[in-house]
Amino acid sequence: MNPAVTAAAEESTPRGSGNRSAARAERRTDIDGLRALAILLVVVYHVWFGRVSGGVDVFLMISAYLLTASLVATAARGERLRLGRHWLSRFSRLMPPAVVTIGGVLAMTYLLYPETSWSQMWREAWASVLYVQNWQLAAAEVDYYARELGTTSALQHFWSLSVQGQVFVIWPILIAVTAWCVRRRPRWLLPALVALFTVVFVVSLTFSVISTAESQDYAYFDTRTRLWEFAAGSLVALLLPYLRLPSPVRAVLGWVGVVAIVLCGVVIDVRGGFPGYLALWPVLATAFVLVAGGEPTRGGPAALLGSRPLMALSRHAYALYLVHWPILIAWTMLRGRDTVGPLGGAAIILVSLAAARLLTRDVEHPVRSFALRHRPEWRQAVVIAASVVVVAGPLVAWQAQQQARAAAIVVDPTDRERYPGAWAVDDPDWTPWDVPIVPLATELDDEWVFRGEPCTGDWVPSDPILSDGCFQDSPEVANDRTVLVLGDSHAQQLAEPLTSLALEEGWHVVFMLRGGCPLGFGEVSISQDEEICEQWRRAALDYALEKRPGAAYLITTKVTPQEPERLLTGVDIAVAELLDAGIDVISVRDNPRFSFNMYECAVDVARDCVVPREHVLAATDPGLELDARVLQVDFSPWFCPGGRCDGAVGNIAVYLDDNHVTRSFGATLTPVLAQQIREQRELLMTLR
Repeated sequence: MNPAVTAAAEESTPRGSGNRSAARAERRTDIDGLRALAILLVVVYHVWFGRVSGGVDVFLMISAYLLTASLVATAARGERLRLGRHWLSRFSRLMPPAVVTIGGVLAMTYLLYPETSWSQMWREAWASVLYVQNWQLAAAEVDYYARELGTTSALQHFWSLSVQGQVFVIWPILIAVTAWCVRRRPRWLLPALVALFTVVFVVSLTFSVISTAESQDYAYFDTRTRLWEFAAGSLVALLLPYLRLPSPVRAVLGWVGVVAIVLCGVVIDVRGGFPGYLALWPVLATAFVLVAGGEPTRGGPAALLGSRPLMALSRHAYALYLVHWPILIAWTMLRGRDTVGPLGGAAIILVSLAAARLLTRDVEHPVRSFALRHRPEWRQAVVIAASVVVVAGPLVAWQAQQQARAAAIVVDPTDRERYPGAWAVDDPDWTPWDVPIVPLATELDDEWVFRGEPCTGDWVPSDPILSDGCFQDSPEVANDRTVLVLGDSHAQQLAEPLTSLALEEGWHVVFMLRGGCPLGFGEVSISQDEEICEQWRRAALDYALEKRPGAAYLITTKVTPQEPERLLTGVDIAVAELLDAGIDVISVRDNPRFSFNMYECAVDVARDCVVPREHVLAATDPGLELDARVLQVDFSPWFCPGGRCDGAVGNIAVYLDDNHVTRSFGATLTPVLAQQIREQRELLMTLR
């Protein structure tokens, strides 16, 4: 949450101090205490309340305040800002404790996490060490196809470290460029920087408000939506020396700020509403505390913030932030529940404090001492390089090991003895082989059905709402020999046998997809905005009516673990319009869905994954209620052979999570689809 917790602490002291003792005398202990209070709130809110406190925004302000004050003081003295030296110094302090934490999380992942989460954790580890974890999480928040880890990521808290790391690169450049531009007129430095950071504040805040309203999940991690908070800290650093307020006013401001910071997480839904205008609450509160402590203030909060307990905590604040979250996640995993009681929470906090002290004493301080010896730039570069290797070495070895394992189990599509998949259902003589189930857990990201390339030429949709979901398997597609797949991710995954059959028959396949939006008017979406889904459905159907493909391939039933299988609401409307336009309709029955991750169960030989067919599917296909001209496709006998729905059939995993069919198993359904089409070929004459 705050790389500046330790690295910027020294910069709260003006560099013009004559000696080390003078520097200590001029140090703003209230800032150290504020930092400690903020990390304490973060930990307490995380552990006991499962909420976000707003402490991250306090840290953003403090880090920008200290960074700006230090760099501007150097520039104001006419000294050149040595950016390379600055970055080496800062990141050589920040990275060692961070990479030790990342290494610990990777070890915890290997020991505690299911293999299905490994590939995601690999990506997050790389992103964390390279200070781009916020973008990794932002992309995952809006990626419908990002698989759930099943547990909260133990590296999730590195998002704010990444944001600050990026700003620690950007801010010195902005200040250095501004100082160079006004080098002949030094008096212009302050107004130029005030103007610069005011523009950043206004533009970023405006962008933040708009982005939060449009896609809060993405905006929460977006660096651009956070820059205004850094700009606010910079503006306070620039203007505070010129701000004169009566002591009583500053005292009141300070206490108002402290109380507001403490209550922020109680009053506001930080995780669900930030970083739009609501984030002004902790930003202004922090500004009040910074202003209050700018001069000695009788009756203000400086005495509390500078108290011995908060000073002691401040020395380990960075390390405490790093370790508390992984320890909390490990606790919840071992206990098998998300809530933490009073005693459990106290234990987590005590363990976190002990781990933070060890990390500070045995990693941060020794490495810093090494880096500050003779020829510090060289030593700092070595520290940064070694820090990257600490994470990169194990990661590369681990990933290579899994890739070698996967390469040793390459499945030949014609291997119907070891890996028959759906073929095994129709072969009474087949007996299971003692071989690993495929795909391996680390290969699941490749199990989404390949949709082809984005649509080109005549197949490009005119409605913008469709532009992101249109794909085709060939640059030149003839309408009358094309099957248009319409719907959500289930339509995509259950189209794998269609894409294989199309290659054999000389058909073309065009996809028009939107995750979470099945083609049923009025059907409730569990993951998408209802209004957007309805707009997309209408536009997708109009697209089909305009392009006139030979046939439309769509899921027409809905299966959930909570209710009986049924016909999709309003799918009959879509089917009727397609048929009336002379477009054949291939109605595909939905696959079973479960209340647990079926893949994880399938690869765990100690678990029984079988679910009786009648618990997840209706006795007969509800799609049969549709117009008699519709071609019905039902894969359920191969999903649930003998009335038993299992996680693997013919040594191939049927599902990649709790509801999506794997591409590998779908490919083995190709003969099933071909047979069902042949039995009703009169409905597909336009494809012949």
